[in-house]
Amino acid sequence: MKDGFIKVAAVTPNIIVADVGHNEDAIYDSLMEAVGAGAKVVVFPELCITGYTCGDLFLQDSLIDGAKGALLSLAQRTEGLDVIFFVGLPVAVRGKLFNCAAAVSGGKILGLVPKVEIPNYSEFYEARYFCSGEITREREFGIDDLGCNMAMSQLFTCSFMPELVIGVEICEDLWSPAPPSIRAAMSGATLIVNLSASDEVTGKASYRRDLVTGQSGRLVCGYVYADAGDGESTQDVVYGAHNIIAENGVCLAESRRFENGMVVSEIDLKKILAERRRISTFGTLESAVAGGQFTLQETETGITRFVDPAPFVPSNEAERTQRCEEIMTIQAAGLKKRLVHTHAKSAVVGISGGLDSTLALLITVRAFDMCGLPRSGITAVTMPGFGTTDRTYDNACLLVKSLGATLMEVSIAPAVRQHFSDIGHDESVHDVTYENSQARERTQILMDLANKTGGLVIGTGDLSELALGWATYNGDHMSMYGVNSSVPKTLVRHLVKYFADNVDKFPENGGAKGDGAAGVMSTNGAPGNAGVMSTGDAATAENLRTVLLDILDTPVSPELLPPTDGQISQKTEDLVGPYELHDFFLYHMMRFGSRPSKIYRLALIAFGKTYDEETVLKWLKTFYRRFFAQQFKRSCLPDGPKVGSVALSPRGDWRMPSDASANIWLKEIEEL
Repeated sequence: MKDGFIKVAAVTPNIIVADVGHNEDAIYDSLMEAVGAGAKVVVFPELCITGYTCGDLFLQDSLIDGAKGALLSLAQRTEGLDVIFFVGLPVAVRGKLFNCAAAVSGGKILGLVPKVEIPNYSEFYEARYFCSGEITREREFGIDDLGCNMAMSQLFTCSFMPELVIGVEICEDLWSPAPPSIRAAMSGATLIVNLSASDEVTGKASYRRDLVTGQSGRLVCGYVYADAGDGESTQDVVYGAHNIIAENGVCLAESRRFENGMVVSEIDLKKILAERRRISTFGTLESAVAGGQFTLQETETGITRFVDPAPFVPSNEAERTQRCEEIMTIQAAGLKKRLVHTHAKSAVVGISGGLDSTLALLITVRAFDMCGLPRSGITAVTMPGFGTTDRTYDNACLLVKSLGATLMEVSIAPAVRQHFSDIGHDESVHDVTYENSQARERTQILMDLANKTGGLVIGTGDLSELALGWATYNGDHMSMYGVNSSVPKTLVRHLVKYFADNVDKFPENGGAKGDGAAGVMSTNGAPGNAGVMSTGDAATAENLRTVLLDILDTPVSPELLPPTDGQISQKTEDLVGPYELHDFFLYHMMRFGSRPSKIYRLALIAFGKTYDEETVLKWLKTFYRRFFAQQFKRSCLPDGPKVGSVALSPRGDWRMPSDASANIWLKEIEEL
């Protein structure tokens, strides 16, 4: 229950049709197993006390009374258990029979929720026996011998954990155009439980899974779906025990069909509530009936659900490939619009041989192709300085040549040395002035070249750098359009890898019709070190793939300090921490408003085999300290396209004062 997690279970017991005594014991045994696994909320299938497939036996007093007796017995037997559970049974009220879910906790029956949508088509003939619970929408029916009320809109609230509010629906309710869970969620339910008996036909399982996960996403809630299985009559149909646990559009756990048993996972209630607060269109109602209140003991919920160490990057390869293509298209479409609007015929990109500038160049090439502009209109500028290594320089030159853009080389060393002289800075002092002077000189060159060519400076900085403020103010921080501004570093790597894996699927190098030669220039007009090549003799796809793979293998670095033995001496992740950790912190802080202690706990689960507790804590503190201190850089960001659910544009997702204090967050970290 710590950090808003509640462990839930969907269980299919081994029942016998119409044998309520056996079924009571089977439900109890399954419940004890679920409680032993730590579950606090346990859901059983529709009509599981009797079996769903009793047919006309539902009209027999013996079965109806036996089911009621079994429910009372279950409540008594479970009085000391720290759990709330939901079981299905037929209940007779005022001459009508209802298909009900009973909520039981602490030895009491908290309430009955009747099924609203009664199917009477295909293999379903429930209307032969059951009345719709719709008649309880406006009034409750008191069930004296069970000590509770029956109403379709009841919600069950945990007194100890107010985030846990449970709404109920039964099987067909979910399949209808207006499921009761909609009103329940809008009235405050954070968890929906569904007691179901859904038979198996070809193709139905995938639809059922999509239905459950989709409803959890639409309602921003947890959803526990318990299905009937082996033990039900197979006279005409078969039940597959297809149990599903979902949260906000994601399937957390799913059973193997045709195998009775249980699935267990944890619902993150605080994340659900944070998401609802964020979504201004998530409406509220006051139509629910206050059902029985229950209490649970305070325990630390063990987390068994998967905690993704790379939340920005899909783990499924096919989905990742689709996502990479979609993101690059969004980036390129954004730049295309800006090029067309400004009537730009050229673009200027600073190319360093690193990941970010590589992606920016790839996107610029795609945008030029979309506009029908020649790639030679892209001026890719390599600006070697005091920290440039042969590896990054050579990769930058080869990349530009392979893509058919125009390569220009401008050494920044003379201008920066003159600047040092002008401001009285000792070149041997490798401080922030030494580093930032180089970054700002490069930006000046790019801006002036853009003016000269009538084009735009394309920004290369990514989302992770913006979060940490790892950019020189009015240096690489500035551009005329930042194509990478909402792409985190962990995703930049996959986008470049995607391009490398698919170079042969992209248009031929050289771009639009009418391309001239894509040349290489140096500042004195002589050929640059990379030589001159036209689009007609561009590098093969394999050469482009090779250089992209080597860029991927190069340590992330701004290369502002002199190399050591020709190798990069300044590695970003040694200074500010691993980007995979920072991207994880950023995602959970921005997307769900999670507090540092919860992020720390999740990070230990996600990265437990990679980083120890001390390392995670160190970089978590660095993340919060830098995130708050560097907001002033984000407050004046250039335009750039949003590609995912997390972005830091001051005009879009993130409005934060530049002088806000980080004290309460840092204090919480100190207490960990």
